[in-house]
Amino acid sequence: MTGQVILQMAKQLRGASKKNNAPIWLKLAELALKPSRSRRVINLGQLDKFVNDNDVVVVPGKVLGTGNISHKITLCSFSISTTGAKKVTQSGGKLVDFAHLIKNHPTGKGVKIIG
Repeated sequence: MTGQVILQMAKQLRGASKKNNAPIWLKLAELALKPSRSRRVINLGQLDKFVNDNDVVVVPGKVLGTGNISHKITLCSFSISTTGAKKVTQSGGKLVDFAHLIKNHPTGKGVKIIG
């Protein structure tokens, strides 16, 4: 992601944190502003171990398509490979952006941060 996109996303997350009294969005804003080298990279096979069916998951880093996902999840990440995105949707899951996630889960309740 470009610097401007990251700054805008962090601003949006901070605003959602204040508006909804939801510390999860502030935590994600802080993670977004960390240098890209310190962000996590996680494979779908690793992610599959930590999620259950119908979980709402945020990965503050990049999701790669290595391995398989056997659960239907809603996934929001800073970045995802083409293969990873394809496998998530083929398993019945959804990919969403932060605006959609904040709209549907304003307080962050039920959202898992993995990574």
